Amino acid sequence: MSLVTWMDQTFYPGFSRNWDDLLFRERILAAMPENAEILDVGAGAGIVEMMNFRGIAKRVCGVDLDPRVETNPYLDDGRLADAGTIPYDDSRFDLVFADNVMEHLEHPEEVFKEICRVLKPGGRLLFKTPNRNHYMPLIARLTPHGFHQWVNRKRGRSQEDTFPTRYRANSRAQIRRLADATGFRVENIELVEGRPEYLRMFPVTYAAGTLYERLVNATPWFSGLRVLLVATLIKSG
Repeated sequence: MSLVTWMDQTFYPGFSRNWDDLLFRERILAAMPENAEILDVGAGAGIVEMMNFRGIAKRVCGVDLDPRVETNPYLDDGRLADAGTIPYDDSRFDLVFADNVMEHLEHPEEVFKEICRVLKPGGRLLFKTPNRNHYMPLIARLTPHGFHQWVNRKRGRSQEDTFPTRYRANSRAQIRRLADATGFRVENIELVEGRPEYLRMFPVTYAAGTLYERLVNATPWFSGLRVLLVATLIKSG
């Protein structure tokens, strides 16, 4: 047994590697009304199984600049399009979600406005994204894109699914400002720290990440330093 495996079993018994996707799926299912038409912004090729809602929602649509969106098996309708120019009618969707997309947006206000346009009044936008105040986004902002590709290769993720990051919609303050400016109100912003996935490659970094996780989860005072941000916004009106 490797030391990393021993640490997994000792400090995070029963912990799933995709814990964040499982949590986000639970939040989406809880917010989804019956017979909902939903939109996946940044749907891509459909590599995250937990983001498959076909057979649960009435209709699942998706947009992405990646041509593979058109053959995404999790979508009833996948369209090659930018999130700032969504090719659907006004007030079309009951729910829109975005999984690890917001950190890549260069102009998030344009995207928020467009999502608001295609949502029905009272519809919800849910998104999962890294908290820019966590150490991992800080490291990402200080390192070149090639380093991110190398790290993700080590974690089993392909180079074509690693994209440049901006972190312009990735804190509670940024999200509240964007919501106010684009026709949303904030229903909930949840911050969660789990197993330090990016630091599990080496025992020393894993140990440091585990100590950090215990610290920021020990008190709400440190909640703003947790890695995962899950936001729920409601379209006003």
